[in-house]
Amino acid sequence: MPNVPLYIGGRYLFAKKSRSVINVISGICVGGIAVGVAALVIIMSVYNGFEDLIRKSLGSADPDLKVSAVEGKVFAPDSVAAVDLIYDVKGVESVSRTLEEQVFVVYGQKQSLARAMGVDRRYEESTFPLLEIYGTPALDLGHESLVGISKGVAEALGGIYLNTQIPVEIWFPSRHRGISASNPSESLNSISLVPGSVFTAGSEYDNRLILLPLDDLRGLLEYDGGEVSALNIRLKEGASVQGVQSRVKEILGPAFKVEDRVEQNASLFRMMKYEKLAIFLILIAVVIIVAFSITGCLSMLIIEKKEDIRTLRSLGARDGTVRSIFVTEGSLIALLGLAIGLVLGIAAVVLQQQFGFVSMPGALSATAYPVRMNAWDILAITGGVALAGWAIAFFTSRQIREYR
Repeated sequence: MPNVPLYIGGRYLFAKKSRSVINVISGICVGGIAVGVAALVIIMSVYNGFEDLIRKSLGSADPDLKVSAVEGKVFAPDSVAAVDLIYDVKGVESVSRTLEEQVFVVYGQKQSLARAMGVDRRYEESTFPLLEIYGTPALDLGHESLVGISKGVAEALGGIYLNTQIPVEIWFPSRHRGISASNPSESLNSISLVPGSVFTAGSEYDNRLILLPLDDLRGLLEYDGGEVSALNIRLKEGASVQGVQSRVKEILGPAFKVEDRVEQNASLFRMMKYEKLAIFLILIAVVIIVAFSITGCLSMLIIEKKEDIRTLRSLGARDGTVRSIFVTEGSLIALLGLAIGLVLGIAAVVLQQQFGFVSMPGALSATAYPVRMNAWDILAITGGVALAGWAIAFFTSRQIREYR
């Protein structure tokens, strides 16, 4: 025996109505839902694509894993043999030491704040080949120390002349001397380094980072116990990041954090997730508003089919059965728009992935807008639209009580 509400609801949806305006409203509703759903699929896929693009752009500067102290800004890795313990973990290729601090930079008549990172030779060997460097790809020439300046800091300083006699001065308050009211400069430490290179390594680093030898930054910050801010771990090709991360955490204990690339940039990816959620909620609200045209369509159909309603009641149909017919039709309108929208949206995403029809403006690393579909996005869109269509149809169908 056929499902009566589905059978009659389907006939009502596709059968020709006596009032053509009902067909027009139904078509507008289906088309509006389809456009909204397609937009949702495309925009969610673009957000996923940009997230992948950012993950790749972070790869040149960020280590695979970063070890830092849970408490305090610095720690002495040699005191706990941390480096030797990490090298014992299978899959680890190299471990480098870095020390970071916010500093004041002066170059000629220009000044800027920057994030100074003191790095060791192993960091240079493992990371510098991955950076886009202009100038000398090293931090010393055997007799003098060099400083590598990110593109953003170089622009803030009005441009850098590489390997010249104009030094880059780096200033930081002394941790041991008090502030002198008569001569405030006595409370500051400074070092002068030769600008050897300008590098590019992702947006965050372009804006604020300078690289210098680890010992020079230790001297500026008045550290003499081998202190570092972090240990940077590079993995061998094919090594499991999660596997090595869990093993290093187990070895070092709860006093240390071991972060992968996403965790190192948690605020950035958290912001992207919030933006994606906000856009999803806005667009799903637009689709729901469009879906409210189901109310007008069903209301007019109920008026047109009032004699059919009375006939069904005379044959013994209950209110719930009659109401479910119109709930089914409203749901079918929403599902039809949903299906068309999913097909259009998925097709657009696949075509963009294959052919890159929509190009990326500006000089970015991607020539076409990056897109990637996510099954959870599709499920959320499907569930949201289907539930909205059913709810609207359910509450609209309650007016059949008038026809007895």
